[in-house]
Amino acid sequence: MPKMKTHSGAKKRFRISGGGKVLRERAGKRHLLEHKPSSRTRRLSMDAVASPADAKKIKKMLAR
Repeated sequence: MPKMKTHSGAKKRFRISGGGKVLRERAGKRHLLEHKPSSRTRRLSMDAVASPADAKKIKKMLAR
């Protein structure tokens, strides 16, 4: 059977932590940043853990 190919869109958006959790970037930090508070933009800079329901699908797309 051939190898599973990694989903190109998923590999650009998600990564797996050392403990096996799926990390994603937070939405809302691409544009219109001038009027958003600095505290909010700093919070949006941090990575978030994907929900367990989505993590299963993401890991499949990343061929893990």
